[in-house]
Amino acid sequence: MLDLDGKLSVVMPAYNEETLIYGNLIKTVEIVSNFVEDFEIVVVNDGSKDNTLEEIKRAARKDGRIRPVSYGKNRGKGNAIMAGVMQSDGEYIAFVDADLELNPSQLEGYLEKMITDNKDVVIGCKFHKDSKLKYPFKRKVISMGYYLMLLCLFHLNVKDTQTGLKVFRASAIKPVGHLIRTAGFAYDIELLVAVHRRGAKIAQMPVEVVFVRDKGVNRIGLKDIFRAFVDTWKIFYRVYFLHYYDEK
Repeated sequence: MLDLDGKLSVVMPAYNEETLIYGNLIKTVEIVSNFVEDFEIVVVNDGSKDNTLEEIKRAARKDGRIRPVSYGKNRGKGNAIMAGVMQSDGEYIAFVDADLELNPSQLEGYLEKMITDNKDVVIGCKFHKDSKLKYPFKRKVISMGYYLMLLCLFHLNVKDTQTGLKVFRASAIKPVGHLIRTAGFAYDIELLVAVHRRGAKIAQMPVEVVFVRDKGVNRIGLKDIFRAFVDTWKIFYRVYFLHYYDEK
């Protein structure tokens, strides 16, 4: 067991995941309980149109460490993540995707890295030399494009912002939670830029990714990529023209 000086909150956003959310929540509890004693799974129903909320509630009845958060209108992954963060109780806050293509067992090493090296943020990086990927080439290209953009625009030397597995100290993420305005897939960029602007120490760790789906309701399309590109330039404007993320 990890010797954490506080509770771990695992935030899991979910949109139209009725077929897998129950089983994956129970599996996440089983995995996390192997290395952390005090934890909660904060699962956010992002305005799903199917039976996702009912399946989340069913899982919560089975295990009280699962905490449902829900709202009626779909607002995007970024909004769901931040809704979960702001309702979390833990001193450590992790992000996990509902499809579990990134196994939550990897959080143990991330937390160890955070404690041993005194980091504020530890994120998964598909471009780390030790990462193990079964991943479409198209998404590798997209991720590399984001890295180059971030390095040029924000001097943020983070090779992969989009991998869903991340751990934050609550003291680093909660003070900027109300500043995050991006609801879509570029929310990772805004969040990392915001904590970086306030001096957070960020580390990158390898990931093992098993890509479980290329089609369906949560597929990332060209429209999502274009929206993320536009949102990134909006973040640039807020950083350098409004000084929006700087401590006042």
